[in-house]
Amino acid sequence: MSTIEWDDFQRVELRVGTILSAGPNPKAIKPAYVLEVDLGELGVKTSSAQITAHYAAEVLVGRQVLCVCNFAPKRIAGIRSEVLVTGVHDVEGKVVLASFDMPLPNGARLA
Repeated sequence: MSTIEWDDFQRVELRVGTILSAGPNPKAIKPAYVLEVDLGELGVKTSSAQITAHYAAEVLVGRQVLCVCNFAPKRIAGIRSEVLVTGVHDVEGKVVLASFDMPLPNGARLA
C-alpha cells in the first residue's frame, strides 16, 4: 500500500448525504439505482449506484450515506452521476454502503 500526505486526503470531499429517492436505472448493463442525494449546502445531486444486491429501492430513501463530492460528473448508463456513493465489497463482491449510526447534518464533511 502506498502512503499519501494529509493534504492529499484533505482534497477529497467526503460528505454526508441523505438519499431522497431511489429507482432502477433501466439503461444500466449491471443492475443499478439512480439516486438523488441531499448534500445540504451542496444541493441535491444524482448518482448511479450498483447497490441492488443488498438494498431494495424503498429502504434506501432516508438513509444517510458517505459521498465523494468532488469527482467530475460522469455519464453512466444515460445518467449524469454527480457524486460517488461509497461502500465496500462483501465476500461475494456485493456492495455494502458506508453509513452512520447517528443522524448527521447533510453536507457534513468527514473529519
